[in-house]
Amino acid sequence: MKIGFIFGTRPEIIKLFPVMREFRRRGHKVCLISTGQHGELIDIFFKVFNIEPDFDFDLDVENRTLARLSADMLENLDRLFEKIRFDLVFVQGDTTSAFIGALCAFYHRIPVAHVEAGLRTDDMNEPFPEEMNRRLIGRMAVFHFAPTKRAVENLRMEGVKDENIFLVGNTVVDSLNWIVENKKDEMERSFRKLVEDTQSDRLILLTMHRRENWGRRMKEALSGIKMYLLENPDFLLIFPVHPNPVVKDVAYDVLGNLKNARLIDPVDYVSLLALIEHSRIVLTDSGGIQEEAPSFGKYVLVMRNKTERYELLEGGFGELVGTDGKRIYEALKSNMNKNMKLKEMKNPFGDGKASIRIADIVESTVM
Repeated sequence: MKIGFIFGTRPEIIKLFPVMREFRRRGHKVCLISTGQHGELIDIFFKVFNIEPDFDFDLDVENRTLARLSADMLENLDRLFEKIRFDLVFVQGDTTSAFIGALCAFYHRIPVAHVEAGLRTDDMNEPFPEEMNRRLIGRMAVFHFAPTKRAVENLRMEGVKDENIFLVGNTVVDSLNWIVENKKDEMERSFRKLVEDTQSDRLILLTMHRRENWGRRMKEALSGIKMYLLENPDFLLIFPVHPNPVVKDVAYDVLGNLKNARLIDPVDYVSLLALIEHSRIVLTDSGGIQEEAPSFGKYVLVMRNKTERYELLEGGFGELVGTDGKRIYEALKSNMNKNMKLKEMKNPFGDGKASIRIADIVESTVM
């Protein structure tokens, strides 16, 4: 089979990598298509996984509206699909790249396989535009690879036929396991370089970048974290800051002068996993980190009003704290020592064999 994999952001590369690798291992012709949605930020991930895109649109994403970005992606994919006829196209998650990739494949009558299908918050504004993106992908996909039972039920409730829904687990666990198996020494070197002489058992990891948290929400959340850090100078916050000025300016304005807050440039995936592994607690508005932290037995404070990953909450691996500063401050105080209980608990997002299941299903259905 000739299979196209469309991606444009870091989470997509992370979660599609084990699927690409499995199909390539089985002898299929795999074509990697980068939309360039995250620009140069994703280049370091190509190096981590030792992959190179076969097609890279290298779009000018700076200050582009979602509509213009979508139009450029659609035009580039349309040209590509006119030249190359794929038997199947994979998209992952809920990004603009995934939505436009699925749409263009649908226009060209190419079957779409959706990895991480069925996640829902039931609120079109949280996250925006991701909730709408994944719902629309769900109307176009032929293969719906759901990571959890809840995701399966969401798809059924929307009328997707059972024969098109497959419970496989989340491929992020496959990817994480590959990193730990193949890059463990690099993880440790990266961690030591980042923390230097800091006590490794008193780290707090923070990531924050979501569009719906820009502005007042972000400032409020960071103010709550600042309050905790001022009262606990023996703890060090590490914050890989997104380069977008909307995020960066607020981050440095609120936390830039704190001695125990280290604001750093974005890190590669190996370094990020090392930071998660060694952190006492994780604060994030990221979807992927909600899935990665449980693999290391880490408790997550989710700085969003809603999450599509309820398994994190139900499994006792985290809680929703929103962006209210006082709530975040109290959550940090009360949850700092929960990790010891979590390390022996089952990961709610899978066993690391999702990519094998996906390849088995496609081969048994298409070939």
